[in-house]
Amino acid sequence: MNAKAIIQSIEADYMKEKGSLPSLNVGDTIKVGVRIQEGGKERVQPFEGTIIAMRNGGINETITVRKIFQGVGVERVFLLHSPKIADIQVIRRGKVRRAKLYYLRDRVGKATRIKQRFDRPIEKAAKTKTKTKAK
Repeated sequence: MNAKAIIQSIEADYMKEKGSLPSLNVGDTIKVGVRIQEGGKERVQPFEGTIIAMRNGGINETITVRKIFQGVGVERVFLLHSPKIADIQVIRRGKVRRAKLYYLRDRVGKATRIKQRFDRPIEKAAKTKTKTKAK
């Protein structure tokens, strides 16, 4: 077995045991629970925004989420299978015709609205229960 085949088998095993993620698409409004360490404590901080891009696949899959906070656009890239992600909830399905929504960066206010899509149901993802010990 070469190195590439070994890595693929490890990734496949990890994907089987990982908790299920909801089906995500570009244009969806989601709430990502991010684990934050503050001192010796750990808490989950929600980040709610619109998915403007999805990249890669499998274990390396990432999404770019954009939200407006106090009049300033904030974008964050999340590695979907990272242990830092506690849970992902789909708030609203978006109807878009592009794979990347980078044009939203240039728009302000009501121009950033995305039509809602009703043909896909909103499913809740199971929360991943991973216990970490605080030092």
